Amino acid sequence: MIELGKRQELLIVKKVDFGVYLSERDDEAGERVLLPGKETPEDAQIGDPLTVFIYRDSRDRLIATTRQTELCVGETAALKVKETGKIGAFLGWALEKDLLLPFKEQTRPVKVGEECLVGLYVDKSGRLCTTMKVYPYLRTDSPYQKDDKVEGRVYEINQRFGIFVAVDDKYSARIPLNEPAAGIHAGDRISARVSDVLEDGKLNLSLREKAWIQTGMDARRLMEMLDKEGGHLHLNDKSDPELIRVRTGMSKNEFKRAVGNLYRQRLIVIEADGIRKV
Repeated sequence: MIELGKRQELLIVKKVDFGVYLSERDDEAGERVLLPGKETPEDAQIGDPLTVFIYRDSRDRLIATTRQTELCVGETAALKVKETGKIGAFLGWALEKDLLLPFKEQTRPVKVGEECLVGLYVDKSGRLCTTMKVYPYLRTDSPYQKDDKVEGRVYEINQRFGIFVAVDDKYSARIPLNEPAAGIHAGDRISARVSDVLEDGKLNLSLREKAWIQTGMDARRLMEMLDKEGGHLHLNDKSDPELIRVRTGMSKNEFKRAVGNLYRQRLIVIEADGIRKV
């Protein structure tokens, strides 16, 4: 079966002036699709196998191409918005015919020139379409292990479950709610550390380093804040955890470890209403 939106190996079964016809079978009885002449290898012969991608042209006919597309049906990729219209946005990719991103498949409004992460599917009318609801399309077979550094794209922020990230634009990952992650928005590119690889292959991420490394970084951050605020910071271990998170970007435990680090170095004193630089 010749599958729309898939890359597959087909056989040349007929040569014509404007290209060659391809089929799964080595005769002319099966389903066929045209590969235009401009994409046909000069030395192509009947019976030769060719790996092609199947799509619909401007006249809605199935057609083959040897060009390498950014994604196939069931996969994800980051594509640029070329224009917006009454039914949605149109995304550019390797082929001339742009891909539709319907309004109902947008998780937030998109703008021309913006790059957004999408999955590719075949809609009810048999056309290739994209969706920003990429969770079901992301893979769980990443090569990454605990403490590996990764790059990813934020595609959803959920107040109950955390920040959802597509590592390398294709692997399923999440920053849990207990991780400090202020200032992050959907669409942002982030660098993170793999804090855990779950049994199902999904990744938990952290924006922070291992504790012993992060404590030193947090301590330096507090010293910078002290310098900016005249040597006194109105925060201590009795302060509200959310206030600490908003002011410093740290959890309460991380803040207490950083304060302890500075206190042991005799760089600060701890007072009733906060900490003071020595």
